[in-house]
Amino acid sequence: MPNHRSTVILTLILLALAPAAHAQTAASAINSGDNAWMLTSAALVLLMTGPGLALFYSGLVRRKNVLGTMMQSFAMMAVVTVLWALFGWSLAFSSGTSFIGGLHECFLHGVGLTPGPYAPTIPAQTFMIYQLMFAIITPALITGAFAERMKFSAMLVFMVLWTIFVYAPMAHMVWGVGGLLNFAAIGSGHLGGYFPSLDFAGGTVVHITSGVSALVTALYLGKRLGYPERAMPPHSMVLSFIGACLLWVGWFGFNAGSALSAGTLATSAFIATHFAAAAAAISWAACEWLRNGKVSALGAISGAVAGLVAITPASGFVSPIGALCIGFIAGAFCYWMVVKVKNRFGYDDSLDAFGVHGAGGTIGAILTGVFATSAVNPTFRNGLATGLLEGYPRQLFYQFMGIVIAWALAIAGTLVILFVVDKLIGLRVSAVEEEEGLDLSQHGEEGYEWDTVAH
Repeated sequence: MPNHRSTVILTLILLALAPAAHAQTAASAINSGDNAWMLTSAALVLLMTGPGLALFYSGLVRRKNVLGTMMQSFAMMAVVTVLWALFGWSLAFSSGTSFIGGLHECFLHGVGLTPGPYAPTIPAQTFMIYQLMFAIITPALITGAFAERMKFSAMLVFMVLWTIFVYAPMAHMVWGVGGLLNFAAIGSGHLGGYFPSLDFAGGTVVHITSGVSALVTALYLGKRLGYPERAMPPHSMVLSFIGACLLWVGWFGFNAGSALSAGTLATSAFIATHFAAAAAAISWAACEWLRNGKVSALGAISGAVAGLVAITPASGFVSPIGALCIGFIAGAFCYWMVVKVKNRFGYDDSLDAFGVHGAGGTIGAILTGVFATSAVNPTFRNGLATGLLEGYPRQLFYQFMGIVIAWALAIAGTLVILFVVDKLIGLRVSAVEEEEGLDLSQHGEEGYEWDTVAH
């Protein structure tokens, strides 16, 4: 009997200590260097929205709309954060179907300080906050298409619905456990991965969805008053120049951070990001020089952003030379979309959100399927993360499927949301308010107090 009693007591003690032992083991798996890099990367991606995108976009509008444009980016930093904590994270990254996550991680239930299913060496909360920064900047990119003419209230409602019904499903399909397009799902035993598309850091999730939605929004809202007969030049290229440079710096967190560790893959993505941006800036500038006989600051920074967009899906899969090729192609292609195609069809994509992000994301996703090499990223499909140049043409088919799904979801989702918001509260400011400017009509203040003349 004493021996039996001792056995029972010992068993109870071991059961009581088991959770603590498990937590200690999980905590020991966390790599401090990886965690430090991922927290830094999260901060860099937030830098891309504010001040990066806020400055870039606000410098391109007329001065009567500078604060209104900045507020649209800043509002996403607050609104999407709360939305993410309530249920956005769960819809995007918890287990569910091939198309959307479930609701069992709402209010961040179960998302703790131990590693989760996406990154074995960092806390689940680190991965969660890193992905939040992507969810913040993506809808903010759309604001460039409807700059100077959408009501602030309508923008808020539209962005909340868009994040839920467009961004979350696309993020889950590409990156979520069991997602339809998730390349990592191959061989993992998870449901999904039927069209394993390569998207390292958000070519489809971020840039195609936002860029295509931007075009739909611009077409739905119609042109700004006086466009294109009235000249509407940027009011401050200085602000835009600073914003573009901040975007370039922040993009290292966007792409290299997507390695989810501080290892060699982060190095490769970092280099690819920088090389592609430089190549695209030169490519766009060369096109502009050939056409106009001079290079503008706006053209140079637009080219750099186009290169950053295009390399995003490829950054963890291509060599430095592959990145240069993608950058050169993307710079010329996006220049053609902005200067030729936009003028040909006459739509008012105010700040070229579609011409740079939609077009750049699309060409980048295609070229990923061309230049991807197992020499850079041997972690997927048993070391065969390859593209067309390495003898795997099927990857191009998977890339096209990812593009088609992203385009279809963005078009259909955005149209429905715009229609609903328009019927509920109206989308566009009145003609009087548009002439007055969004700073005064929507926020009751001016960006430049010393200037009382509307431009």
